[in-house]
Amino acid sequence: MIKACIFDLDGTLADTIESLVYSVGKTLEEMGLSAITKEQCRCFVGNGAKVLLDKSIRKAGDANGERLDEAMEIYRRIFDENCTYHVSPYEGITETLKRLRRNQVKLAVLSNKPHRQTVKVTEAVFGEEIFDVILGQQEGISRKPSPEGLYAVLEKLKAAKEESLYVGDSEVDIATGAAAGIHTVSVTWGFRTQRELEESGAGHLIHRPEELLDLL
Repeated sequence: MIKACIFDLDGTLADTIESLVYSVGKTLEEMGLSAITKEQCRCFVGNGAKVLLDKSIRKAGDANGERLDEAMEIYRRIFDENCTYHVSPYEGITETLKRLRRNQVKLAVLSNKPHRQTVKVTEAVFGEEIFDVILGQQEGISRKPSPEGLYAVLEKLKAAKEESLYVGDSEVDIATGAAAGIHTVSVTWGFRTQRELEESGAGHLIHRPEELLDLL
């Protein structure tokens, strides 16, 4: 029986792409670099802010990524102000989370988004009562696909991995779940296509949030 469910945030619980595209765009504009497309930004998301900015500035004209530190400093300021910009939960997510809680399932968020913004976005979209644990990228815990974050969340939840699910929308999440040895569910409504997920080794795919309830 499943007693805990751990979710990725961007592309899994909430559609955050507009906040990322807007913040990256403003960063590149302030640096005097070229714009990147929404599709390019979508492809760069998943490995944390540093990877997102490194790939973005290289695509925008800083071919060797020499201005990454500058980009990170600007992005942190802009994104902190705009991390909830046009962010909304995916259809069916909120009700599914409530039903999981009614079934006594513990809930958590694990994201490669910086911890401060992970908490800010999660609580702005879902309130402060839904999740038992919220963990974003922070010092001392390696970002996904390292399993360290999942282990930390499981410890906080006091949950065994054999009785838990990890839910995400990207190849990073698939690799994270595999590294941690936890059953992983990939969602097809996020930032990656079903084909991309299958090519990354997705084992269990769902197309609607309500399908999670069948796994209990």
